[in-house]
Amino acid sequence: MHQPPPPPTPRSRALRWLGRAVAVLLCLLVFGMYTVPEFMVMLADQMWACF
Repeated sequence: MHQPPPPPTPRSRALRWLGRAVAVLLCLLVFGMYTVPEFMVMLADQMWACF
């Protein structure tokens, strides 16, 4: 027999929300770094050094 999953607890809901918030902030930080010219030059230099 199939039983429905238990309802999410407030703690699991809070942890899920916190994890999503951290992921969004990290994405914004990474995308924000692409607006810094020095970062783009450093990234290009590191990519060029691989070849």
